[in-house]
Amino acid sequence: MEAFLLEIRWRLIFDYKLALESIPFVLEGLGYTLFISMVSFALALMGGLLIALMRLSKFAPARGFARFYVSFFRGVPIIVTLFFIYFGLPVLGILIPAVESALIGFGMTGSAYTSEIIRASILGVDRGQWEASQSLGLSYRKALTKVILPQAARMSVPPLSNVMIDMVKTSSVTAMITVPEIFQKAKIVGGSEQDYMTMYLLVAVIYWLICLVYGFLQGKLEKHLSQYVDTI
Repeated sequence: MEAFLLEIRWRLIFDYKLALESIPFVLEGLGYTLFISMVSFALALMGGLLIALMRLSKFAPARGFARFYVSFFRGVPIIVTLFFIYFGLPVLGILIPAVESALIGFGMTGSAYTSEIIRASILGVDRGQWEASQSLGLSYRKALTKVILPQAARMSVPPLSNVMIDMVKTSSVTAMITVPEIFQKAKIVGGSEQDYMTMYLLVAVIYWLICLVYGFLQGKLEKHLSQYVDTI
């Protein structure tokens, strides 16, 4: 009798049968989760590099804009940005689909964080590397791309990987603008079966596994980029 009651209590927390039956449906949203997180991160890297170079520029207006951009998007919750793009812009006649809204919102917000990481990594490269590049007659652009950025990239991989992993987890908020990613799929099953706890635990495990894969790839990338540091 006690074992039976224990099984009932456990099912109130996690119904493994429902979880197993729901995995195929929930994983239908995996493509959206991976697509949004990876493409948004790529956009954040490109935007972050641009903002970082503007912060390091000698042109005062560029530095001022970059500071404002970083301050603004680090201070505004991502859900507010997504709501403004998806629900607010249509008031002005600008209609952007849910997935594209998510990419824009995450890309813009992510750029604010990656820019600070990239800027710190560039500043972390020994000043002598700039001087050596100039003595060899390299232009600013060539010195930056051939000498400085490869070294900065190695230093920036761990913190940038944290941004990437955070984007994977935060992509769940796109369910609020109707993107059918894994969290949205889990909510549908949880509502129909009246068992949100099981579905949320299932989604937690899926997100964890995705982050484990990204962590493994991070280690591989760090090992690959270490050659640029070891040979300098």
